[in-house]
Amino acid sequence: MDFLGLNGFLGTRASFMLDVVFLAMFAVVPILGWSVWLVKYRRNYALHKRVQLTLGAVLLVTIILFEVDVRINGWMHAAEVSPYYPGTVLTVLYVHLFFAVTTTGLWIAVIARAVRRFPTPPVPGLHSANHRFWGWAATIDMVLTAVTGSVFYYLAFVC
Repeated sequence: MDFLGLNGFLGTRASFMLDVVFLAMFAVVPILGWSVWLVKYRRNYALHKRVQLTLGAVLLVTIILFEVDVRINGWMHAAEVSPYYPGTVLTVLYVHLFFAVTTTGLWIAVIARAVRRFPTPPVPGLHSANHRFWGWAATIDMVLTAVTGSVFYYLAFVC
């Protein structure tokens, strides 16, 4: 099938950016886990901050490039040959979008509040309990975004 945009590199029907985002989630989740480990067990607040700010910036750029690709080139034509299209594919997509949108909002809020409320260099303070709660919520949401995104990718572009 001819794809209008850049063809992917994983040998599926997905576009280049869909492949990038699919693989990126396999890096984001472990890096996120490592960052949480840094702050929880090593008390390395400065490195945790740098990792989170870098991850947030990289994810923002990736999401923007992904959205541009999807808006210009679409994705449905590549998914139409899947035996799960449209029913299951669209259901999984809607569940994934719920997690993706809430994750984006949580990440922006958690990062913005942390930047405003923690000193430089970062150390525990009055905002720590709140940051911990919402940080875990954002982390769980990110994992659910990765899982549902992977299921969507598989059903839409591999099957």
